[in-house]
Amino acid sequence: MNSSGEFERTAGGAVLMDGIRLRGEIIASLRATIEAAGTPPVCLATVLVGSDRPSQLYVASKRKLAGEAGMVSRHVALDDDASQAQVEDAVAALVADSGVHGILCQLPLPAGLDPEPVLAMIPPEKDVDGLTERSMGRLVRGLPGHVGCTPLGVMRLMERYGVPTSGKRATVIGRSTLTGLPQVLLLGRKGVDATVTLAHSRTPAADMIEICRQSDIIVACAGQARMITAAHVKPGAAVLDVGVSRTEAGIVGDVDFEAVEAIAGWITPMPRGTGPMTIACLLENTLSAARMQGAFPA
Repeated sequence: MNSSGEFERTAGGAVLMDGIRLRGEIIASLRATIEAAGTPPVCLATVLVGSDRPSQLYVASKRKLAGEAGMVSRHVALDDDASQAQVEDAVAALVADSGVHGILCQLPLPAGLDPEPVLAMIPPEKDVDGLTERSMGRLVRGLPGHVGCTPLGVMRLMERYGVPTSGKRATVIGRSTLTGLPQVLLLGRKGVDATVTLAHSRTPAADMIEICRQSDIIVACAGQARMITAAHVKPGAAVLDVGVSRTEAGIVGDVDFEAVEAIAGWITPMPRGTGPMTIACLLENTLSAARMQGAFPA
C-alpha cells in the first residue's frame, strides 16, 4: 500500500501483488504471535545435501527469515558424497526429536539419491513443505495438514489484495504435484468456491487462449517463459505468475508482464511476487506444525 492506504498499481493500472511486502507482514505477525505466547521454541529443521550453490542460498534465506519470525532454526548439512542411508538417518533423527516441529529436506538431492524414501519418512504433522503423498492426501480429503508452500502463497496473495474468488472462474496452467494440482484443490475448496479449469502443456494453443479469456483468475505455473500474453487475459482478471524460466535475458516468468499489466486487474511481478511467499508460508506452516504437536497454544 502507499501512504494513502491504497494498493500500489502498475503503470497500466493493475494492482501490484507484492510478495516481498506480504512476506514481511506475515513474518512480523508470526513473531508477534510467538512473543505473545511467551516465546516457546518453535523449531524448523532444514536438511541440505551437497554443495549446490542455489540450494545453499535458498536454505540460508529460510533460516534467516525463520530467525526473524522468532523461530529456532536447526540445520543438518551433509556432503556431496553422502549415501542414501546417511540422508535417511539424518531425517529419521529429526523425526524422532520432539523438539523439532517442522522438517524441510531441500530438493533436488545430488544425483544418485532418491528423494521419495526420504520424504516418505516425514510424518504429516512435520511435513511443513506439504510435499509428501500423505500431505497431499489430507488436502484431497479436507483433513488437517500442511499445504504446499507455493500454492498456499498464491492463496495468501489473493486474500491480502482482495481478489474475489467465490463463484469466479479460475484457470491453473500446469499440473505438477508441487503447485498445479494442489492449486486446483485450494481454489475449488469450500470457502473459496471458484470454478476451476486445469490446463497444461498439451492444451491446444487456441483452446488455451479461449479458456484463459473466460477466467477471472489465472495461475500460471507451467514453466514456459512468457506463455501468457495479452491475448490470454480477460480485462480485470487476476494473473499470478509462478513459473520460472532461465533465458538469455535472465530469469523470467510464465507471464509477459509488460503486455498483461495494462489489461489485468491484479498481477504479480517477477521477481517479488509469488516466490517470496513460498518461504512466508513455510514459516506459517511451521507454527501450525507446533500447534498440531501440542508445542504451541492453539
